[in-house]
Amino acid sequence: MSTSEATTTVIPTGTWNVDPAHSQVGFAVKHMGIATVRGTFNEFEGTLEAGEDLEHTKVYGTVKTTSVDTGQPQRDDHLRSPDFFDVAQYAELKFESTKIEQIDDETYRITGNLDMHGVTKEITLEAIIDGTETDPMGNERLGLEVVGQISRGDFEIKFNQALGSGNVAVSDKVKLALDISAVKAS
Repeated sequence: MSTSEATTTVIPTGTWNVDPAHSQVGFAVKHMGIATVRGTFNEFEGTLEAGEDLEHTKVYGTVKTTSVDTGQPQRDDHLRSPDFFDVAQYAELKFESTKIEQIDDETYRITGNLDMHGVTKEITLEAIIDGTETDPMGNERLGLEVVGQISRGDFEIKFNQALGSGNVAVSDKVKLALDISAVKAS
């Protein structure tokens, strides 16, 4: 696609850094096939490099696996163990976009590589641009909601327990939900 044909972005050009104090990286997974367990990662960073068009726009993100938080310390310790994230060996999850496509005026499809648990796989996320605003300190901010779904098994995170009903203790499917506030770099 030539630059003249490339889709322009509604995001002002420049580098946007995720503000962790006003953002959340969350996930949800079915427990025993009947209940949803939600969690967050409390330590993360990310950057959006908005070019003149989507062809020249990139998204990067890193999450510290030790910062997993489901509100239940015993479960969080199990998630940090070799059964799940194995934080001693795999301290971070990393994402880097390879393609961004516009779906409509405010929705984008972000394709990229997720590196988790020593495995790199292509995933697709959907991002909704909530808009831009200048905060009371004079910083230009961008709001995004990002959702997606991954398979734990694709990343060699296969721990599970079969239940008598035929369900398993932890679903293979994990829903991702990120609420992002990013600040434009000066």
